[in-house]
Amino acid sequence: MGKPTGFMEFDRELPSDRSPLERVKDWQEFHNHFPVIKLQEQGGRCMDCGIPFCHSGTLISGMASGCPINNLIPEWNDLVYNGLWKEALQRLHKTNNFPEFTGRVCPAPCEGSCVLGITDPPVTIKNIECSIVDKGFEEGWIQAEPPEKRTGKRVAVVGSGPAGLSCAAQLNRAGHDVTVYERADRIGGLLMYGIPNMKLDKAIVQRRIDLMAKEGITFKTNTEIGIHLPAQKLRDDFDAVVLCCGATKPRDLPIEGRALDGIHFAMEFLHANTKSLLDSKHADGKYISAAGKHVIVIGGGDTGTDCVGTSLRHQCKSLTQFEILPRPPDERPDDNPWPEWPRIYRLDYGQEEAEALFGADPRTYLIMTEKFVGDANGHVKELHTVDVEWARNDNGAMVPQRVAGTEKVWQADLVLLAMGFLGPEATILDELHIERDERSNAKAEYGRFATNIDGIFTAGDMRRGQSLVVWAFNEGRAAARECDRYLMGTTMLP
Repeated sequence: MGKPTGFMEFDRELPSDRSPLERVKDWQEFHNHFPVIKLQEQGGRCMDCGIPFCHSGTLISGMASGCPINNLIPEWNDLVYNGLWKEALQRLHKTNNFPEFTGRVCPAPCEGSCVLGITDPPVTIKNIECSIVDKGFEEGWIQAEPPEKRTGKRVAVVGSGPAGLSCAAQLNRAGHDVTVYERADRIGGLLMYGIPNMKLDKAIVQRRIDLMAKEGITFKTNTEIGIHLPAQKLRDDFDAVVLCCGATKPRDLPIEGRALDGIHFAMEFLHANTKSLLDSKHADGKYISAAGKHVIVIGGGDTGTDCVGTSLRHQCKSLTQFEILPRPPDERPDDNPWPEWPRIYRLDYGQEEAEALFGADPRTYLIMTEKFVGDANGHVKELHTVDVEWARNDNGAMVPQRVAGTEKVWQADLVLLAMGFLGPEATILDELHIERDERSNAKAEYGRFATNIDGIFTAGDMRRGQSLVVWAFNEGRAAARECDRYLMGTTMLP
């Protein structure tokens, strides 16, 4: 602990974001940077709390409490306070392969379980983490570090999202020859095409991928296993395979009018937007445009927020976001105590921008869409909704129930479905005869990550279902450790 009284002397501070009215005009990241002295003060707020729950990485009430990759947060906070930035970076990289990603897109469960947060605003852990790694790149401290010697073992990693990249990085560090297969035209998976550029600049993603390539990892794009390359060939050509294909099957809304034009899954919208942005700065027109349209986003999670922010940058005419759940409370409720993740009302970047442009938070809570209605050309023109309330059914489960007399019609030219994901696509699992669990995920025990087929492992959302980026990093690293143990009989990977 750098300053024993720091948490009493310094208030929580974060750098200001760019103005919402300014940032919706471009696709650049919207966070500003903090001067070094401010970062050191914030690091000095970290307490000598005895038991640092911030890096516990456990699940409480089904939600992450503390850092799932067990970042050594108090240690690098202390080093930042004392101006030892290079040492802080070394501690950060011990547990986190890609802090420049988590420092931008992780929801920071570490801050939700910060001991200081019991009575005061928690330490600004996420901002300090991002600042450490950004300084590392600025100073040239982060360079390619290929392994000193190779084992002669070959491993295929399928999928280049968070789990696949972290797994590949660790296996390469162990000295194995790693090939990563990606079906898209760019490496990065969710990090490249699922998260918009203003939230995670793709130059930052590409910078790390280029570094990994210099360290000896082979990346193959435009290669979908089971379509462009038989899955069996991976078993024939490699000593082990790790499947990190994500949970990419979106939850649909099979109601009347679903087949109308103008209704799209969120990832279809987000992927095409980022690809067009990177390919041509949208000059090719190969994306779903929200320009001049009345947009309705169905779903209230992070993906829904990204649809909001993207639609606003297209200059949509209006924007509404539907959420079937009730509005969260402003303060922690009694049944949501520390160190659980605080289930409280938050105004994320997209909603903040919509409020600045249109005068109000775009979210409508406790609402359910019952049908879509189209025009004479088969294009969606309106949604019919009803308010709901949550009550227990005959089996004791909480379910939404219609509130009579609350029916409403909404104008809509573009509807984006952002209601989460149901599990992995079946192609590669069926071809390799991988067993699945009751939720259709690839079946493998957490901690072992081995499937029912010898030499094939799985990690990330493909195994656990839709989850946080940081859990994907956790699983990718751990699956690499178990794969290394399988190949070598023992492992030195953490």
